[in-house]
Amino acid sequence: MKKTKLLLLGGVGVIAITFLFGFNMNLIRSFITYGEPSFYKIHAVEIPEQVTFAGETISLDTPDLLERMDKELLVNVYWQSNTVLMIKRANKYFPIIERILEEEGVPNDFKYLALIESGLENLVSPAGAKGFWQIMRTTGREMGLEVNSNVDERYHIELSTRVACKYLKKAKERLGTWTLAAASYNRGVSGVRRILETQQADNYYDLLLGTETKRYVFRILAVKTIVESPENYGFIVKDAQRYKPFEYRTIEVDTAITNIARFSEQMGVNYKTMKIYNPWLIQNHLNNKSRKLYKIALPVETGP
Repeated sequence: MKKTKLLLLGGVGVIAITFLFGFNMNLIRSFITYGEPSFYKIHAVEIPEQVTFAGETISLDTPDLLERMDKELLVNVYWQSNTVLMIKRANKYFPIIERILEEEGVPNDFKYLALIESGLENLVSPAGAKGFWQIMRTTGREMGLEVNSNVDERYHIELSTRVACKYLKKAKERLGTWTLAAASYNRGVSGVRRILETQQADNYYDLLLGTETKRYVFRILAVKTIVESPENYGFIVKDAQRYKPFEYRTIEVDTAITNIARFSEQMGVNYKTMKIYNPWLIQNHLNNKSRKLYKIALPVETGP
């Protein structure tokens, strides 16, 4: 009798679990498909016959080039969450980056280099590179950025973008093409030049490269292709769903700030907002013994 009861209870439990699991799965499916029938399938992606980067046209007419492009398209098309976030963040930060690229005489397509480097987040790499442009500490200092325990201008969107432009222009001058300049952002100018000389080549697409540099430019090309025409690859991101452009006003400060939390309050914002708009301010104070002129970003709609 006891055994019969246990069997009955077990059966009821299984039925209940099955019902709940089935119900939840239907709920999940309904949520994902907005109530429409799900016909989810995994498709290969269409590969364009040619792509452009910084005014240079690349024909994908060899198996090597076609397969490299295919790989990066597939990686980004099927890493859906990351790609959707990149599309959304591009709307937020590209206007600032585009303006500086134009002012500095660097092709607009280099905004996609920042996008693949960091996803337009202030990341820190295992090697210690930081910010949207993933600039190393030594490189940042050599190119004029202030980098210390109090201030790290690698996190400053405008200053770091100008430093990236400075690097890329110098790389282009030394290597001859914008594509090689882009590759050098990963491999270094000396590294790319050495490979060119060893292999007696004069362009990126004819080089035999290590895995990371081999993929690097194609990552840029793939992300550019998707972000410029997301619907072609199944990404539906409405304008209202994209993050609003990052707009700000600036004030100039040439003295120390003893307490950034109190300073924020005086400026009409809280500490969190001050840090969001100025991630390069590392601590809760600004030393500024040299009386350097800093530009502090603040929300457009706020003021002291």
